Amino acid sequence: MRSICLTLPTNRACAATIAAVGEEADYAAGHFGVEVHVLILDSSGKQTFTEHAQVVGEARRAPNVIVHHLGEAEQRHFLRRVIRRSGVLKPDLMLDLMLPAGVSYGACTNRAFLIAGALGCHSVHRRDSDSTYQVLNGETVFPVHHELSSLGKTAADAASGVSETVLDPEHAPKPVVMVGSSFVGELSVDIGEISRLDRDIYHDVVGLWAPRHWSDEQKRELVDESFRGAGTDPFTGDHSTLTHVDPMRVDMCNISFLHEVYERVPLPPATDTIGSDYFLMHLVHDGTLPGVLHNRHIVNYYTAERRTDAGFMAYQLRLTKFFLSMLYFNFIYDRMAAAGASLIDGDFHLRPEAVAELARESAGSDREENVHRLDVLNRSYRKLGGRYAEFADILASRGRRLLEEAQADIEDFALLTEAWRPLMEASKSTSVRGPSTSTSVHQPIR
Repeated sequence: MRSICLTLPTNRACAATIAAVGEEADYAAGHFGVEVHVLILDSSGKQTFTEHAQVVGEARRAPNVIVHHLGEAEQRHFLRRVIRRSGVLKPDLMLDLMLPAGVSYGACTNRAFLIAGALGCHSVHRRDSDSTYQVLNGETVFPVHHELSSLGKTAADAASGVSETVLDPEHAPKPVVMVGSSFVGELSVDIGEISRLDRDIYHDVVGLWAPRHWSDEQKRELVDESFRGAGTDPFTGDHSTLTHVDPMRVDMCNISFLHEVYERVPLPPATDTIGSDYFLMHLVHDGTLPGVLHNRHIVNYYTAERRTDAGFMAYQLRLTKFFLSMLYFNFIYDRMAAAGASLIDGDFHLRPEAVAELARESAGSDREENVHRLDVLNRSYRKLGGRYAEFADILASRGRRLLEEAQADIEDFALLTEAWRPLMEASKSTSVRGPSTSTSVHQPIR
């Protein structure tokens, strides 16, 4: 029986989402005959963790659904054993990159990848704690339906199960390695207030993630479609396309990858940087590997924490670091697009050495472009006033440090990519529940 990993990383209260993800697991097991490992990577506080554990413990899951609810201590114990068994250099640094003190969207998903390897899973399907599912005629619309319909099949075999195909015949022998969709509801990045306050400033700020040499028209087009997902129209019926999936059309709250992808290349482990977990979408697309884009969009919403002063400042820092990271990622994406099919080998496997080389090369980029980004943010936020002006003061005091961090982040990504295959191989012979971990794996009630 094929095993899959349906993962939910969280650092906040999300009992309702945990229950809903469990229902998606039941659907997958019941409709596709797979074994589903629901993996909840929980970095929330003690009280919230206990509430989550109660939800997990009280649920009656379908046969062949196994729920793993792991706190950071248990995750760290697993990682230490994997790192030790892998024999990689700089083991302490590797542990920091896999489980950093700060928030890291890439690192939490990398942990899911390694644990999926330990569990013998064929694919990873990721959801987010600040989202939920759509409902049509009383039935919940689960993205896993399209994911399991196509993932792992050759493009030739998958073609009969989708609404349309827009792939050239030369790609027919390649495997479908990614299936994803987007979201409806609120913007994926919490910047709607900037748009309401000053549309020109919104354009200047959002445009910072484009390469500096782009024309105003190119930047305007990017701004108009950025962070909006699939808009607000509700789901009315299925549509799926076999294609090279445009990274702008999918979101990490609604994504699945075949093991052939994440067992070879990890996600960038940057801390306090939104968007750091989107790299594999670009790699799959530029490497000419097939994917399926469907329309079972997830509903995105904002948590109350973002509305607090502390939450606002933390989020603006993550947004700033995202803009700074684009100096390096735009460099990498341009070269990956040019490399095309040379990013994969004759067996259609991604070539991690090519990715590591590009990451290291990008680290030498001139920081002047990032100095410009900080200047635009400082000027724009001061014009907006209020909390934005207060954040501009933080940028002024931390600017040089942020420039250093952005470069160090891409260097860490290169290092982790080079170490990734030994880590992944070690995970496959490492038990998720080591001898000194507490009981945190909840078997289903048969």
